[in-house]
Amino acid sequence: MARVNNPSLYTVLTFVRISTKRFFRDRMAIFFAVIFPLIFLLVFGTLYSNNGSLSFNVALINHSDTAVAKQFVEQVSKNSVFKVNTSVKTIDAAKEKMVHSELDAAIELPADFGQVKSGTNYPSGEALVVYTQNNQTSASALTSLLSAQFKALNAKFVPSVEPFTVKSEQLNQNSLSSFDYTFAGLLGFSVLGIGIFGPVNVFPELKKMGILRRLSTTPLKVWQYFVSTMIGQAVIGVVSFALMFIVAISVFHLHVVGNWFELIVFLIFSIMMILGIGLALGGWAKNERQVAPLANIITFPMMFLSGTFFPRFLMPEWLQHVSSFLPLTPVIDGLRLIATEGKNFIDIMPQVGLIAGWMIVIYFIAFRVFRWE
Repeated sequence: MARVNNPSLYTVLTFVRISTKRFFRDRMAIFFAVIFPLIFLLVFGTLYSNNGSLSFNVALINHSDTAVAKQFVEQVSKNSVFKVNTSVKTIDAAKEKMVHSELDAAIELPADFGQVKSGTNYPSGEALVVYTQNNQTSASALTSLLSAQFKALNAKFVPSVEPFTVKSEQLNQNSLSSFDYTFAGLLGFSVLGIGIFGPVNVFPELKKMGILRRLSTTPLKVWQYFVSTMIGQAVIGVVSFALMFIVAISVFHLHVVGNWFELIVFLIFSIMMILGIGLALGGWAKNERQVAPLANIITFPMMFLSGTFFPRFLMPEWLQHVSSFLPLTPVIDGLRLIATEGKNFIDIMPQVGLIAGWMIVIYFIAFRVFRWE
């Protein structure tokens, strides 16, 4: 590394290089900072990348040979809402799979479905939806959906007048899809992992090996060590986030509408704030037994109350107000506002201000509790 004239800056850059090399040589650190968030991304992306569309796993048992029945079976099989299990041929086999939760329901068409009955000049029939007791909600939604389909089919044979109708109108605005919401939360989860679990795992180990004690005998100051750690973790975070965005865009078709530069700056700013918690915990603890319980007590409430994996508006109103002041909440809210709604730094000043406020408090504590051994 080229010599820097400023001694303080040279010291910081030297420790940035050392800490970054140490990280990329540590397989466990790479797993928890890079691979683990990617595993979460693949799992939750698979669950929510369908943008919240409704679907049912069903068996379709057709006992009728009529053209109407065959047409209905073809339409249901092509409809993305229905995932028809073609291996189920009998209602008994369908009941067996429903008992084991492999099917939501079974649709059975009787032998006279689609036949023209005496006294009429149009086909008719009644489809039977079979379901178990614990699938009542799915069966109700499925019955309503089939009723709507039969209503359209009935109109072909028996014209009717509908005095009351409904129409839909699309707003020219972006909204959060299920995956967009989840992805912003996973970014927050990654920030939490890089900012807290990195120093929490490394600092006690360095103390145990006596490395920090030896560093305390050198001209190295605490602020220089903190700044070098901040820069090193920011570099690691950028690598981790880049991989997450590549996977999310290429595999799950994530669409980022915000400014990429502002998004990266906000992510780095967030890492610096959350990192203060890791520095305070790791700098205070003498060993892993001291720091692990305290780290879990701090991280788990943020993980589950800051909107990481599910929306905060589902919580009671009083809990929403409380959780809005957790350090991770403005991070996740800001990420969602920039990435999915195209907001800029002026628009998210409440989140930026709250992060800055937490940063002052956290680093004040971190400097006060840090000890070299």
